[in-house]
This record gives sequence, C-alpha cells and structure tokens, in this order.
Amino acid sequence: MAGQLRAYRRQIRSVQATKKITRAMELIAASRIVKAQAAVRASTPYARALTRAVSAAAANSSLDHPLITEKPEVRRAAVLVCSSDRGLAGSYSSSILREGERVTAALREQGKEIAPYLVGRKASAFYRFRRRPVVEEWVGFTDKPAFSDAKAIGERLVADFGKEYEQGGIDEIHVVYTHFVSMVTQEARVIRLLPLEVVEGQGPNDGELTPLYEFEPSADAVLDALLPKYVNSRIFNCLQQAAASELAARQRAMKSATDNADELVKKLTRLANNARQAEITQEISEIVGGADALASSGSRS
Repeated sequence: MAGQLRAYRRQIRSVQATKKITRAMELIAASRIVKAQAAVRASTPYARALTRAVSAAAANSSLDHPLITEKPEVRRAAVLVCSSDRGLAGSYSSSILREGERVTAALREQGKEIAPYLVGRKASAFYRFRRRPVVEEWVGFTDKPAFSDAKAIGERLVADFGKEYEQGGIDEIHVVYTHFVSMVTQEARVIRLLPLEVVEGQGPNDGELTPLYEFEPSADAVLDALLPKYVNSRIFNCLQQAAASELAARQRAMKSATDNADELVKKLTRLANNARQAEITQEISEIVGGADALASSGSRS
C-alpha cells in the first residue's frame, strides 16, 4: 500500500513538471502569434495588389513570357510543401502533409512527374523516412520566416522553371501551405504559382473596381520586372500564413495538454488520497488487532 502511494505521488510530480512545460509553450506561442498575425495582415494586401498588377500586365502584354505561358506538354510539376520545423502543434503538420500527398497523387494521375521541394523538418523527415527523392529543402525558419528565405526559395523555383526538361527543369509550380483564417481555423490550401493564371472576374477582389494601369516603358518590360517580385511575395505570404497557423495550432495543442494535465493531477490526487486512507485504515486495524490479541493473552494468563 505504501508503495502504491509513492507511485501516485511520483506520477503527480511528473505530470506537474510536464504541465509547467506545456504552459510555458502555450504562453510563448500566444505572445508570438500576435506578431505573426500582424505580419500576415501587412503582407496580404501587397501580395494581392502585386498579383493584380502582374495579371493586368500579362493581359496587356504581347510578350510570350515563359512565366505566364502554358507549356504545350506538362511533364514535370514541382510541389512546394510548407510544413513546420517543430512538433507539438496538434494536427498541423499531418494535415499539410496529407494535403501534399493528395496533390501529388492527383498530379501523378494526370501523367506528370513530381519534383518535391520541401520547407520544414517535418516534411523532410516524412520524405526521408519513405526514401523519396527531394529536389531541394529549406529548414530552420518556419515559425519566423524572413523575406530572404522566401527569396531563396523563389529564385530556385524560377531558375528550375526556366530550364529544359532534360536538364531537370519543371513545367509548373504548385504550393501547398496552411492558410490562416482565425485562431481556431486554419486550412490547408494549394495554389498554382507558375505559370500565372490570368482569369478575369475571379479572385479575392470580386466586386471591386479594377484599376486602370499605364505601363512605362511597356507592358512587356513591366512584366519582366514584376514577375520575380510576384513569385517572391506570394511565397513569402504563404510562409507567413503557415507560420501564423503553426503558432495558433501549437497554442491550442499546449492549452489542451495543460488542461489535461490539470485533470490528471486531480485524478491522481484523488487516488493518492484513497490509497492514503486505505493505508491509515489498515494501520488502525493492525493496531486494534494487536491490542485485542494482547488483551486476550493477558486475560488467559
């Protein structure tokens, strides 16, 4: 009985120590999510405006630019999967990896070869465990991405997009990331980054007046200058959306873990009290039994 009581107390101390860790991680995520949300709100309008400007330039351009021209035969498609470097974020990583698998399977059904580009250690470990080839991977910045990180990714993708198929080139680029909707909701989404899809009357700005653009020196020259900025800004916005989603998921997961630790401590404390009560009852029974035995032996003598 005493051993059982010690075991309960040891478990309580262990759970309380774990609770301190999860509580600290919850507070850290809560403090960082504010900056991550502000970064998303600041970059999203710029990315939308730049996308509209590139679409307008492409619609008014006579240039057969490779970044906006559909290739007659799409043989290899790049899939950029934006995962996380760390765990303890609930189903965040598993949902984005699952969406990446769905997109990969859909592209393969179309007869396209897949070229994986990975962001985050979780995606790298996922592909490494399954011994799948990877073109390039970037790690170490998923919870706080910088524009230089997005620029490095964009330059590599654009460089491979400009190569021929025989030289390892890619024909289209898809980005799988987690879109931050709110602190409660984050959605795994897929966008086709290149070739740029110019579709009139669709997109996030439906119902708004479309601005009129004048291009100097020409729409073709403006397009050459805007396309690299477009690629980098869209990737940067995707990384920021993913970072905010990761922090929100981690905060929820750590809060749930802290609440579960509280419930477990209450349960273990109740069991420890029962064990202690049983131990006291047993000791009293032994004392009373010993006293009765002594009294009986004394009366016989």
